[in-house]
Amino acid sequence: MTTPPDPLAVLRSRSYIGLLVLATIIGMPVAAAAYFFLAAVHWLQGWIFTDIPKGLGFGSEPLWWPILPLTLAGLLVALTIKYLPGTGGRSPADGFKAGEGAPSPIELPGVILAALTTLSLGVVLGPEAPLIAIGGGLGLCAVRLVKRDAPARASAMVAAAGSFAAISALLGSPLLGAFLLMEASGLGGAMLELVLIPGLLAAGVGFLIFVGLDHATGLGTFSLAIPNLPHVGSPTLAEFGWAIAIGLLATLFGSGIRWLALAIRPWVEPRMVLATPVVGLAIAGLAIAFAAGTGKGTGEVLFDGQEALGPFITHSASYTVGAVLLLLACKGLAYGASLSSFRGGPVFPSMFLGAAGGIALSHLPGLPLVPGVAMGIGAMCAVMLRLPMTSVLLATLLLSSDGLAVMPEVIVAVAVAYVAAAWLAPAPAPAPAPKAPPAATEPVQVPGHPLTGQEG
Repeated sequence: MTTPPDPLAVLRSRSYIGLLVLATIIGMPVAAAAYFFLAAVHWLQGWIFTDIPKGLGFGSEPLWWPILPLTLAGLLVALTIKYLPGTGGRSPADGFKAGEGAPSPIELPGVILAALTTLSLGVVLGPEAPLIAIGGGLGLCAVRLVKRDAPARASAMVAAAGSFAAISALLGSPLLGAFLLMEASGLGGAMLELVLIPGLLAAGVGFLIFVGLDHATGLGTFSLAIPNLPHVGSPTLAEFGWAIAIGLLATLFGSGIRWLALAIRPWVEPRMVLATPVVGLAIAGLAIAFAAGTGKGTGEVLFDGQEALGPFITHSASYTVGAVLLLLACKGLAYGASLSSFRGGPVFPSMFLGAAGGIALSHLPGLPLVPGVAMGIGAMCAVMLRLPMTSVLLATLLLSSDGLAVMPEVIVAVAVAYVAAAWLAPAPAPAPAPKAPPAATEPVQVPGHPLTGQEG
């Protein structure tokens, strides 16, 4: 029988100090890799959806144009998942999770290629889950280069630090990215304390790298705050009533999206090379239908909504209620289809759909625009991410100074959505009965120190 390590003793050990130094060093190249990955996605999106149509003489993107990149996305992602090691990373239909182990070096190319194809060709998924996997995989590679026989727990900590660095600036703050990873990992107690310090160091260094590369290249960084929103007054009783309603509506909408993803996936997986392009074609059809019905661009439905979210909220008055409802239907269906077959993250599409729902409901009495948007974002993220604290922070930080004023309503909406989604979720399968131990006794293996690998 073994006793767990004393966290204070581990923190005071030389090996832990070395781990902190390694995490700080690794944070720099990992953050740079994440920055240029996002820059490549942004450049490819503009080249595929703007430059190529103009180069072909269309002047602007023709209505039918999304058919080509979305069908190609389905083919390339299917080939990557089928023929490269690692299946291109985890299926996003299973929900947002972290701490399940970084991809091995041989799996990294598949993760990068599947994510780059998904994000640049218009699929409705975000970059955060691939960046977490890429950052963890690069951290693991670095550990193996420094010490091939590094202990498993030390390798896991450095891989986690790589993930912290990779998303350090994606959500506008290294603390918000770190909070998302901590809540998603489910770590607690002594283990959380040991992982948190190197992770925060890597995130801080990574954020500085993002800012420095932004100044050096001018490619830009994402800021979560949306300025110049209407003034928010004190919360009202009607707004708290709306918080309950929005939480319940988000539960039905988000659960429907997840049900659609899980219903499509078993049909796609046995015939991936043929079926995934069909799913891509369906996503393109939804974008075309929205553009034809409203006169807006297909980009409102396509992509993760990260860049479109701020302008959409700021210029929401230019959308009729019917246009917003059609956008919710088309992007929601496209999101569910994307979750079933492609590789990406659920954060930004959930935020966009939550904001769209809040905008649609704000036309009803008793619900101003900004509280409706905030509650919609929080509730939708709670359903799709299953991370209540992160959902509250995402909704409130987005609105900058107004976020503090609407936080009480957001908390109510998130709590209602989180609990209601748990009631609607299918019951987990019963765990298999434990097998009886073998009759012959074997010598007990005593694990080594969690960081050094040496026996205590």
